[in-house]
This record gives sequence, C-alpha cells and structure tokens, in this order.
Amino acid sequence: MAQELPVMSAGPVSPDRAPATAAHRADLARSVRLFRAFRKEQTDPDFFYGMLAEDTVGQLRAYTDLAGTTLVDVGGGAGYFADALRRAGARIVCVDCDAGEMSARDGVMPAGGVLGSALELPVRTGSVDVCFSSNVLEHVPQPFTMAEEMVRVTRPGGIVYLSFTNWLSPWGGHETSPWHYLGGHRAARRYERRYGRRPKNVFGESMYAVSVAETLRWARSQQEAEIVEVMPRYLPRWAKPIVRVPGLREVVTWNLVLVLRKR
Repeated sequence: MAQELPVMSAGPVSPDRAPATAAHRADLARSVRLFRAFRKEQTDPDFFYGMLAEDTVGQLRAYTDLAGTTLVDVGGGAGYFADALRRAGARIVCVDCDAGEMSARDGVMPAGGVLGSALELPVRTGSVDVCFSSNVLEHVPQPFTMAEEMVRVTRPGGIVYLSFTNWLSPWGGHETSPWHYLGGHRAARRYERRYGRRPKNVFGESMYAVSVAETLRWARSQQEAEIVEVMPRYLPRWAKPIVRVPGLREVVTWNLVLVLRKR
C-alpha cells in the first residue's frame, strides 16, 4: 500500500447546506450535450472527460463550496476531474492503483497523484472535506469496501460523492454493451472474437455487476453518513423519481450519483 498521506481539512463545509439547483442546470439540453459527447469517449477522451469534469464541478457546488476544500479523487486516473476541481479552488489528492492510467494523458502522473488502492485508501480517517469518485465503483471487486473507505476518510460534515455505471444500464458492459445483457463472460468472448483482442473492461476481472438496489441498501444502512441526494447523473433533474422504481431504475438510470454527508 502507498504511504499514508497527512491530508488535513482545509476548511468547513456547512452541514446544513441545501442543494442549490440554480448552480447546476440539469435540464434536457445538458443531457443531450453529455450524451453527444459520450459518443466520443473512446475516440476523443479529452473532449468527453473534460466536459464531464466541468459538469461535475457544477454538481458538487450544489452541496459544498469547493474553494479551499481538501478533496480526494478515488480512481482519478489521468486527472481530468482533478484538473477541473483544482480550477474550482479545491486541493486535490488523486488516488489510483494503475500508474499506466494515471500517466495515459500526457505520459506523466497528474499533480497530486498517488498510487494506492481504493479498497484501502492511503488517507487518514476523517481528514478530507470531500471524497469523490466517478465511474470507478463498478471496476473494483469489492465495491462497498471502497464505498466504506470513502466514508471513513471524510471528516464529519464532509461530502461523499459517488457515481457509477449500473450493470443493467445500456452501457453497463462498457465496450461489450449491449451484449452484457446475455452475460458478462459471453459478452467478453464475443468482443474478443470480433476485434481480435480482449476488451479493456473484462467482466469478473476489471468490471463487475453493481446494481442501484444494492447501492441504495448499502447507503441506507450507514450509521456514519446520511443520504443527501440520489439521482441519475446524466438525465434531467425531473427524471430523479426513476430511482424510486425498482427494476426500471436499473435500466433507465444509466449512471447513478449518490451523495452522502458524514455525520
């Protein structure tokens, strides 16, 4: 495990701050922009992840003032989100277990980058204002161990922002979609036959089935954190009630955002 970091809180985060919906317009036009950009994820990751990172900063500002906060980006890879959050005034530690991913953008580790496992974060308990993760939960073999770690390192009153692609969504199998609906292993074999190489995201090795239902059960069972928001990440805000409909939410949500506040 990487050496433990002496990450300290940079300032207060108001525990009673209500979501400021005016700060982030989660409307239909925004959804269209994001889905159009998503089509370029493989061919132009700078464009897609740059846009998504700026959009995510707007989301986070609904729950806390980012200026001066200490933030851990769990599984931050090449640092797209870290860059946008740093521009918003946050002090960033980007933790990832894959040095290749972290240096994929320009050949060097992102500023504030640290090698470490999401299942055992190299960060002191209760030491950060915000613990953030985007689309990593479905790539770890013990997703709720990672989620527990995110809660652990966040200070009382701080925010946990956790987003992931749920398995039964249209993109649940990532590049093997939509064949993952017939089974993750079968989808991976089909991909290999068609393209002559294994997919980057291999079911059972680097991609796992995580559902909205089990994530909500985990969140509701927490003693150290309370739920602030649960919503589809890319859909308009009026689509939020979907997360209350079992079955439908697993497909339509596409990508879930869970926001918690540490007690």
